[in-house]
Amino acid sequence: MIEIALYQPDIPQNLGAMIRLCACMNTGLHIIEPTSFPLDERKIRKSAMDYMTKINFERHSSWYSFREWRKERRVILMSTKASVPYTQFEFQDDDILLAGSESAGVPENVHNDVEGRVLIPMAEGLRSLNIVNATSMILGETLRQTRWT
Repeated sequence: MIEIALYQPDIPQNLGAMIRLCACMNTGLHIIEPTSFPLDERKIRKSAMDYMTKINFERHSSWYSFREWRKERRVILMSTKASVPYTQFEFQDDDILLAGSESAGVPENVHNDVEGRVLIPMAEGLRSLNIVNATSMILGETLRQTRWT
């Protein structure tokens, strides 16, 4: 199963939207802590409405605990610093798509510790998309390649 991982998310509203995306697309969601906001499950459930109960939601205390959990599965970093467009990448049906924090992305050690890196080509001079919008685009291509073919 394709899953999404968020590395130290900054914006709680994005987490709620990501939960809804994962529920609707039948993917799991992993939060790699720490977050910059209190990870209060009651508040998350409120922002995610009734979608929270529809997903496999796991928390990991650090990048290292997440690495231990994933074992041999590939982690594909979605990054503006990547060089391969997501439409030219060959996804596998058990990949984990990793999104960095909204304000800082991921540190160099995480960037170097993943099996693949993809980007969304954008108009020149523009920085990035919202994390949920970007994840939706890349997840759609991942599912097209692995689940919907």
